[in-house]
Amino acid sequence: MKARRDILKGASLLPLGAILANPALAKMVADGVQMETLTLPSGKSVKAAVARPEQKMAPSVILIHEWWGLNDQIKSVAADFAKQGYLAVAVDLYSGNVGTTPEEAKKYMQSVDAKEATDTLVTWSNWAKSDAQTTDKIGVIGWCFGGGWSLNTSIAAPMDATIVYYGNVTREADALKSLKGPLQGHFATKDKWINKEMVAGFEAEMEEAGQPAPENYWYEADHAFANPSGGRFDAEDAQLAWKRSMEFFGKHLS
Repeated sequence: MKARRDILKGASLLPLGAILANPALAKMVADGVQMETLTLPSGKSVKAAVARPEQKMAPSVILIHEWWGLNDQIKSVAADFAKQGYLAVAVDLYSGNVGTTPEEAKKYMQSVDAKEATDTLVTWSNWAKSDAQTTDKIGVIGWCFGGGWSLNTSIAAPMDATIVYYGNVTREADALKSLKGPLQGHFATKDKWINKEMVAGFEAEMEEAGQPAPENYWYEADHAFANPSGGRFDAEDAQLAWKRSMEFFGKHLS
C-alpha cells in the first residue's frame, strides 16, 4: 500500500503526457479517481469519474471521452485537472462499456441516444455547478466523439468556456446562438474527417449566429494526435495543445 502511495505521489510530479504514455501508471492514477452515480428524473442511473481538488472552492470542468469510452486515459486527465485546481467530472456516455477495438468503439458510439446523452451531460453540469466545493464557473472539454459532445453540451447548458479536440462541429447558426462563453478548438491538418472545410463552415455559422470567432488552432498532425495510447500521437503538438487548453480555462474560469 505504501509503495502504491509513493508511486502516486511521484506521478503527481510528472507531466500528464508521461502518465498517459504509461498504461500501468495511467491505470493506477485512474483507479484513484472516485466514481459517482446520479439518478436522472427518468430513473436511469448515470456515472461519472469525479476528481476533487485540494482547494475548497474551485471551478468545475466536464470531460467527455473519445469513442473508446470512459477509460483510464480520460480518468487520468480528470485527475490532472483536479491537480490543477478544478473539480473534474468525466462523464460516462457508454453505460460502463469501454471499447478495446475500433469495432467495439464504433458499436458503443452508434448506440448513444442523443436525447439521453444530452440529459446526462446537462444533469452532471448542473450537479457540478451546485456542488458545495465549486464556484459558479464551469467549462467543458471533449476529444473526438467527445469533442462534438463538448459543443453539444455548451449549446444545451451554456458554459463559461468550451474546448473541442478534433470533434464534429457541423452546427447551424440557430443552435450556436445558445453559446454563452468563448470556444477553443484543436484540429489536425491530416485529419480526413474533421477537416478545414468542416471547421471553416463552423466558423461561418458562428459568425452568422453573432458569436465571437472561436479560438481555433491547427497542428501538423492527424486525428487523435493528443491520445498517447494511439498510433497517431504527436507528443509535441499534444503538449502545446494542452498548454493552450489550460491557459484558456485559466483565463475564463478563474
